Amino acid sequence: MKELEYPFDSEYILKKSKKLKRELMEGADRLLPKKIAVLGGSTTHDIIRILELFLLHQGICPSFYESEYAQYWQDAMFENPALERFAPDLIYIHTSNRNITAYPAVSDGEAAVDALLDEQYEHFRVMWEKLEQTYHCPVIQNNFEYPFYRILGNQEAVFRQGRIGFINRLNEKFYQYARTHGNFYIHDINYISAAYGLDRWADPFYWHMYKYAMCMQAIPEFAYNLSNIIKAVFGKNKKALVLDLDNTLWGGVVGDDGPENLEIGQETSMGQVYAEFQSYLKAQKDIGVMLNVNSKNDYENAVAGLNHPEGVLRPEDFILIKANWEPKSRNTEEIAAEMNILPDSLVFVDDNPAEREIVSAQVPGVTAPDIGTPEQYIRVLDHGGYFEVVGLSEDDKKRSEMYRANIERKRQQQRFGDYREYLLSLEMTAQIAPFAPVYMARIAQLTNKSNQFNLTTRRYTQSEIEGFAADDGYITRYGKLTDKFGDNGVVSVVIGRKDADGRTLHLELWLMSCRVLKRDMEYAMLDSIVQACRGCGIGTIMGYYYPTAKNGMVREFYADMGFTRLEEGEDGSTVWRFDIPQDYENRNTVIRVAP
Repeated sequence: MKELEYPFDSEYILKKSKKLKRELMEGADRLLPKKIAVLGGSTTHDIIRILELFLLHQGICPSFYESEYAQYWQDAMFENPALERFAPDLIYIHTSNRNITAYPAVSDGEAAVDALLDEQYEHFRVMWEKLEQTYHCPVIQNNFEYPFYRILGNQEAVFRQGRIGFINRLNEKFYQYARTHGNFYIHDINYISAAYGLDRWADPFYWHMYKYAMCMQAIPEFAYNLSNIIKAVFGKNKKALVLDLDNTLWGGVVGDDGPENLEIGQETSMGQVYAEFQSYLKAQKDIGVMLNVNSKNDYENAVAGLNHPEGVLRPEDFILIKANWEPKSRNTEEIAAEMNILPDSLVFVDDNPAEREIVSAQVPGVTAPDIGTPEQYIRVLDHGGYFEVVGLSEDDKKRSEMYRANIERKRQQQRFGDYREYLLSLEMTAQIAPFAPVYMARIAQLTNKSNQFNLTTRRYTQSEIEGFAADDGYITRYGKLTDKFGDNGVVSVVIGRKDADGRTLHLELWLMSCRVLKRDMEYAMLDSIVQACRGCGIGTIMGYYYPTAKNGMVREFYADMGFTRLEEGEDGSTVWRFDIPQDYENRNTVIRVAP
């Protein structure tokens, strides 16, 4: 829905929220249902109203628990049957600087200021720990925005007694907690209020009249930023950029002007703008965003432009370079297919509004933001939050290399007539083992990202993953895969629950990254599960398939693995059984499994 894509019209969203919700709810049965508890230190009703729209647009169908006004701490700390029955998937704590109960006095000494700082921090820390112990779900906490006035003027942040200095130190304590707790996330309203404009954001009228922590007009910006964290926690981030070249990555048309006359670099103001944009994209690549080119150009001209000496990006920074005269919609579809990801994982960036409109219409799911003029490109993409970071693993940092290597594997496959010979030529080695601390974040990330090869589509937080690993009632396995082209990282996850009789294992989760499909990793994982079952006297494995709009590719997965179908529901869900034979032989014959 274009009205909810950044940059959006906040006034329109506020006025037309009911109409927008009606339209969005038409496809709600295909969305990911999530229960979100909002514990507020100020009025939250309109925040929830607008947050719901953005989440629906981002593929999440939320239901909400809302605390009474300013009862966030009481709801968290004391017995709360209603919240316990609600069983939230995520808790959001909406506080602001209005909820800081005491600031230093100008006459306070260093020890008094430090004691007050610890007191304010402890108020929140004990609440976070209670929520973690009680609900075992992700928690999002606002940091504190700056006050709208400065008693000490420009020294407000310098003096320990200054409110800005106090808020900075309190925020840093929040950040330190977030660094050491994997299921805890900061909603940076200090940045959002600054970007919006603090004078407008903190208009006292809205606090004293309605007890809003911000002006009404800022709520859509606020809710959109919050929704980006929530959709990232639940695996709804985008994965890749598809970039035009002419007048997008540089000024000018390389085919007409020649690469030597392109506007990029430090010689002109516009050249600096394009160079800064390329630097921004390069930084995105470094956190795992995959870059691709989709340009109406001859391939040689496109590469010549990317090799401009003043450019920041080079051909090797891109997974795929589609520089031809085909429709950009077709190129976009091919990029998704060759990368083995869905089109809704792509963000199409083109200065031409007609091209954006065509791609949006012809390739459903692709996001094509109105990026404005070159000076606005970075702001629009950055505020869009398409690649919101809630964790940064080594696999994230290496993602471009992994996908590029996967394309090389496909090219090598075309040179073989026998598929098994091709698999053997990859020289694959797997590491398959019970969940290990070093991979917990990546395992949780996979459960929230994998859609196509996920048999039950269950999503788990890092704390839940850690709980399975520590519970003797479960068998867990992660699988890493390397080959001669590189390291694919952790690509498969299995969670099995032991039956009470100790003779049956129920597979509650089996997922795999699509970049290693049809490489026999699934057989290697099954072999490891069978081995674990034999080690604890389990003779039967039960498998479950729950259909979604995206996982149809694994509908017959258990049949292919030798399971017997026991049940099939009207919705297409199936139940499967595998009795481990005494003479079971490993199914995997092409991957070396490291001891």
